[in-house]
Amino acid sequence: MDKSISFMDVKACPIQFVLAINDTLNVISGKWKLPIIGSLLFDKKRFTEIQRNIPKITPRMLSKELKDLEMNGIVKRTVYDTIPVSVEYELTNSAKSLSDVLDKMLEWGLQHRKSTISAANHG
Repeated sequence: MDKSISFMDVKACPIQFVLAINDTLNVISGKWKLPIIGSLLFDKKRFTEIQRNIPKITPRMLSKELKDLEMNGIVKRTVYDTIPVSVEYELTNSAKSLSDVLDKMLEWGLQHRKSTISAANHG
């Protein structure tokens, strides 16, 4: 007997809905995680490339957030046996499925900005 909870079951139950949202937020919340995921969405990158893509993130914070994302199965870290050693970061398959979520967030953000600016100009 399958005890897994379906998407529709979760949507019909406020407690399961909130728990599922919390699970998601626990993995991707914070000031830097989504920008890091966005930076890696299209290709794997080295540490300095990620840092260049995200203004104002410190190396220490980037390192911490990458470790958190790796621990949560979002980022895969690959160490190459070169001289000097090189390390690349990429999204896991699970994390790549976040692209739909990010697309929706992008759409919402652009629309929200547009309506906010419009309201400010007419207010």
